[in-house]
Amino acid sequence: MDNMGSGRFGGDMDRNEVEMDLNKFMAMIQEISELKDKIRELEDATNVNPWQKVIHLARAVDSWRIFPRIFVVVYIYLMYESVIWFMNLPEPNLEQSALVSVVVGAMGVVFGVYSGKSGQSKGFKGEDNTQ
Repeated sequence: MDNMGSGRFGGDMDRNEVEMDLNKFMAMIQEISELKDKIRELEDATNVNPWQKVIHLARAVDSWRIFPRIFVVVYIYLMYESVIWFMNLPEPNLEQSALVSVVVGAMGVVFGVYSGKSGQSKGFKGEDNTQ
């Protein structure tokens, strides 16, 4: 064919046949072999990512929601201590009652942010594109 010399493929597309230069075919086979060798090398068990344990730990911390749970537990303790402190005051004044009121009221916000509906949190994070 005329276009074989120009580096293009030729053939009959109705019969699923392709004509190409033997040198190009052998070069493609060599390239495929090199790519397969590279894939095997990357999948080799001895070639382990040194940071894999850290990545696994980060995923576990993220999926178990460790830090939000610690934050909620600490806030519950803070609220408990402030309420006990307030109830032990002989004559609480307006400022002290306002402080305890804010701490107890904010507990609802903390719990709401922690638990949140999955649809709301996905929309807020930009994961849900349906509106």
